[in-house]
Amino acid sequence: MKLLVNFLNCLNGKDNFAFHFLMRPLDVITSLGHFSFTFQINKKTPTLICIHLDHIQNPISPFCIKPSLIRKKQPKHQQNHRSIMDHFSCKGTNKMARRSHAVIGFRPCCFFCVMEEKDPCLRKAWLELSLSDMHMTRDDTELALTLSFIWRFAMADPGNPELPSLGVFECMAKLLKKSLEDAEWVMTGQNVYVPYYAAHIIGSYTMKKPDFAVKAVESGVIAPLVELMRGKMSWVEQRVVVRALGHLASYERTFEAVAAYEDEVVRLAMDIATTCVYVVYEEFVSVQEREGRVRYHCDLLTRGLGGLEMEDRKAEEWASQLQCWSLHLLSCFAYKQMSISLICNKNFLKELSQMWGGLVNHTSPASIGLIRILCYSKQGRGHVSDSREMILSLCNLSRSSDDWQYMGVDCLLLLLKDQETRYKVLETSLFYLVDLVELKALNDRPNLGDRITRVLLMDNNRKKGYAYTYKAQKALKEIWRIKVERRKRERKLIEGDNQERLAEASVVVNLIKKQANQFLCVGDIEGAIKCYNEAIGLCPLKLRRKRMSLFSDRGECYLLIGDADAAISDCTRALCLSEPVNTHGKSLWTRSRAYDIKGLSRESLMDCIMFVNVWSFRGKIPYYAAQIISKQIESTCLFEEARATRLRKMMLKDKIHGLSTITEEPRKKKERKKPDRLD
Repeated sequence: MKLLVNFLNCLNGKDNFAFHFLMRPLDVITSLGHFSFTFQINKKTPTLICIHLDHIQNPISPFCIKPSLIRKKQPKHQQNHRSIMDHFSCKGTNKMARRSHAVIGFRPCCFFCVMEEKDPCLRKAWLELSLSDMHMTRDDTELALTLSFIWRFAMADPGNPELPSLGVFECMAKLLKKSLEDAEWVMTGQNVYVPYYAAHIIGSYTMKKPDFAVKAVESGVIAPLVELMRGKMSWVEQRVVVRALGHLASYERTFEAVAAYEDEVVRLAMDIATTCVYVVYEEFVSVQEREGRVRYHCDLLTRGLGGLEMEDRKAEEWASQLQCWSLHLLSCFAYKQMSISLICNKNFLKELSQMWGGLVNHTSPASIGLIRILCYSKQGRGHVSDSREMILSLCNLSRSSDDWQYMGVDCLLLLLKDQETRYKVLETSLFYLVDLVELKALNDRPNLGDRITRVLLMDNNRKKGYAYTYKAQKALKEIWRIKVERRKRERKLIEGDNQERLAEASVVVNLIKKQANQFLCVGDIEGAIKCYNEAIGLCPLKLRRKRMSLFSDRGECYLLIGDADAAISDCTRALCLSEPVNTHGKSLWTRSRAYDIKGLSRESLMDCIMFVNVWSFRGKIPYYAAQIISKQIESTCLFEEARATRLRKMMLKDKIHGLSTITEEPRKKKERKKPDRLD
């Protein structure tokens, strides 16, 4: 067979060059099969010197020649020393494609050449052929780099139908199956990256388009994804697998395909959500030497850049994502009223109450999203109301400045509206929700304070055979007095020609406040609290800013005498009266310190961050605020509990190691009783 190759005198080296490529001539493919050609070209006479024709069994890609692919032949000991991760850091896909030619000179028929093709018909044919044969590729370096490129391409434009229509899901399914079936192939070269990127590509393309999700399911991706979710490889692959399954389960048309593995997927998701933080810490973060960590984990986390600190920070972010995506997958089943009894396991609910996205994953509702879905079902409300840890977590969230505060309020209201769960949670939640009755709006919920009032007073005039405690009766009477009786009385005052009385009341309140400030200056905190009580009782409900200031000052006094609960209550009321909600700096700072005293690090951190956000317009962040933020970030670190657990185990192990065992102790006694032969 004749081949005419014109290199246009593009060779610039001084020595001989080697050029290797694969060819699939369309006119002879059926009779001759696939061939491998090796050329040796001399610089002085650019003519063909020798041709080696060898039959090969694995077809790879269409024929392609580029002058930039010709490179100088290196000794064997210098080849393949560059890591593929050096090229994963490329931000632009075109740039990455260009750089790949410098590395993969022995394989000119690459995916990147196809992606640069301008002719749409030729591009489509070559892409389809390349994707169909990709799982048979022998070159592990180019395969991993190609998958990285496809993932970036998918993330840049997840709605682009080009690759999904040409069989990208079938290709990824084949690669996943090959990775699961051939362990030796996975551990060869850069193939260890293949399962990670294959699952990531599936998740990226099914992120927004239900049509793509249908194609993925029809391509058979679910079975290998579930196999990887079982822990076939590592937590790194589990992270992208859970993400992909979560996208597939979120669509009506593909949920049934995931639900076919309902029991196993739900149990695996619960186990991953509960243990993933400890697994990541034990297998990665706790390993202090870089050489002891799995190399490809480090490369995927930091793209080959950064040291141990950067790797630890990314590992925390990925562990949080793995936990949140597992909870999202559980939410898909809970939304369909499936596996509710399995999800509402008592131990799991206890763990669930402490899960949150954290600062590294603040856009995810994490556990509160799943809890709210559970509260929409009667069975779920019954299980949630029986968990004391869950109710306390919801109550603390409802009085925080967290972005998901409104979800905590929603959950408590759903539990209080249900007559079967109302009296299980009323005694606890009442003392938290009473501070929110003057709330105007939160997120997109207008008049939320009035809704809370109606729910709390729902059975106030009816006897249901339930005896309220004295504190609960007092709190309900206070709500009735403020929201019903006092509002009616002041409405009549404002509707008449009595605006002067409103002004007079404002003047009297100012005088009492000045007196309270004087008591505070001389150290008479009890006297200041009495004055603030009187001023709050006289201040009209319409004067919201003045009432906000009074509650905030009284909360400061309570904190000075060490009553953190009363300080939190008053500061919460002040923040409900602020415009917008949760933006009064003094109240945020006081409540943050009060939460710190009570050991609620998460709530203290969120309040302090909001305080800094309010303060930021002044240009400088106070040092005392930076101190408490640093302290609470360390306390709320995702790995803090795992680190403490590991430390306790090490201390217990050392303690046990220093003690004599049960079998050793009797022997020592016998040795002491043994008489001396000389006697």
